[in-house]
Amino acid sequence: MAEDSDLERTEAPSARRLEKARSEGRVPQSRELTAFLVLASATAGFWILGGWFMQQAGGILRLGLSFDRSTAFDPSAMTTSFATLSWQAMLLAAPIFTLTAVAAIATPFAMGGWNFSPEAMSPNLAKLDPIKGVQRMFSWHSVGELVKAVLKALLIGGVIYWVIQRQQGQLFALILQSLEPAMASFGHMVVFAMIGLVAGLALIAAIDVPFQLWRYYAGLRMTKEEVRQEMKEMEGDPHLKARIRSQQREMARKRMMAEVPRADVVVTNPTHFAVALKYDRERMGAPQVVAKGMSLVAQKIRELAADNNVPVVEAPPLARALYRHTDIGEQVPTALYTAVAEILAYVYQLNQHLATGAGVTPPLPPRSVSVPDGMDPGEPAGAVA
Repeated sequence: MAEDSDLERTEAPSARRLEKARSEGRVPQSRELTAFLVLASATAGFWILGGWFMQQAGGILRLGLSFDRSTAFDPSAMTTSFATLSWQAMLLAAPIFTLTAVAAIATPFAMGGWNFSPEAMSPNLAKLDPIKGVQRMFSWHSVGELVKAVLKALLIGGVIYWVIQRQQGQLFALILQSLEPAMASFGHMVVFAMIGLVAGLALIAAIDVPFQLWRYYAGLRMTKEEVRQEMKEMEGDPHLKARIRSQQREMARKRMMAEVPRADVVVTNPTHFAVALKYDRERMGAPQVVAKGMSLVAQKIRELAADNNVPVVEAPPLARALYRHTDIGEQVPTALYTAVAEILAYVYQLNQHLATGAGVTPPLPPRSVSVPDGMDPGEPAGAVA
């Protein structure tokens, strides 16, 4: 039962899944919204330009019906007249066509943004499979589309019938009117009919848009296993990430160990902590921590120091304070300047003794190096200084 429930698509689609669907050309679409906006823009165009449109249309009609006998029997003249009338008709319809084209192009923005997908334009032979085609014809989606088409036809047919019933008297009255009043009356009737159709399509679009959005996002819903797999792909395999972190720590440790031979002194606990310090008067404002570690790392630092003749000084409180309050590459805190200066003074004396010869008594390391209150975190449990 747990496996069955885990395979159910109960999770909302992730941003990555939505982006992938858009790259494949799968975006929410509503033909009813497109039809509504196109017809609404055409209606608005007729409403605004109605007077000018009907005046120009009347002029084109008058020009088309006005010709003499010689023109009627001259094929070349009739061809020229037809081309002229066609060009004028195209110029007359251009504003309406422009409005409808802009509406058709802008419709996708109302459904989530315009999308161009080269992947969707590539040929897909799977769409030519006749078996899948038959399955699509008799699927629940096709049944739903059929029901929607029938309801749309009934609604639009009802609107058209209502418009004709209301305009029936005015329609027959056009026969008794002259051309100019008849054209004006016919224009009002066309706009009225288009407004009725727009109202019907608005109702259809108001129902279809939420349904298309629901169906789109429902089709992209994910199972819990898909969500987990996607998170793993985005964040990376935990085992692989742990291995990468381990390698990074190892590389950082190697870089740190490479600085120990160039250090001036190593301060120890003596066994649990080791901190390597370096001080260059010309380039540093204060001594700098170049390496630090506990337990095995501290032991490795001490061994490297011994192999490279780097002085090792036992100062447990200072070693613990430096380990606690500084990071690698940082300068020592101001509060520890005095203690560190005491260690470095001993190191300089020791280096001078080694440089002058063995006959001179070597300096003694500082017996007790104190640190300010609150700087020493204290010995860890079970540690022996």
